[in-house]
Amino acid sequence: MNHDNPHSHKTAEQIKTVKACCDKAEAGPKKEAALKHCHAAETAHAAHNDAETHKELDAATQALA
Repeated sequence: MNHDNPHSHKTAEQIKTVKACCDKAEAGPKKEAALKHCHAAETAHAAHNDAETHKELDAATQALA
């Protein structure tokens, strides 16, 4: 993660927040789907693909709804 980029830091914080929600969720298919999206968001973030990162974070949030 590039700590010089405040946007990157904000995205990393969003990932942590969504991942924490996933971890707290009740076991089941919704949690599993959300965790897959969280992992995909982390991968996209590592590749500096902000659009894909946010898409996957949104999908993780929706999976828990």
